Amino acid sequence: MPEAPDVSTAWSWLLERKPGTRGATQDSLLAVVEAAHAEPRLRSLYPFPTHGTLHFLRSAPPWAEPNHDNLPFILYGGPPYKIYTSGYADLLGEAGTPEEAAALVVCHLPPVQGLLRE
Repeated sequence: MPEAPDVSTAWSWLLERKPGTRGATQDSLLAVVEAAHAEPRLRSLYPFPTHGTLHFLRSAPPWAEPNHDNLPFILYGGPPYKIYTSGYADLLGEAGTPEEAAALVVCHLPPVQGLLRE
């Protein structure tokens, strides 16, 4: 399946549940996507659902940089929603709502200048 070409399109496709979009058929994903999209810092990242998780990538595809996916992510099958560091290295916490999960990710993001890659 083709990936969205840029950050805003990726969010739009997820919010609209565009057929053929990764995760579009997962009912439990939509609430998490809506909550994450409401957070300006997360909205600036590329949303990437895969295997029951919503990752936040530093850039849109193609992904040539090795650290494009080293940010916290949400395991969206909750509640509770679990928030992990990249690669499931550490459980950062659990949240009772998608909004709390998104806020917890934001709390663990690096400063803005170290967040995005052009």
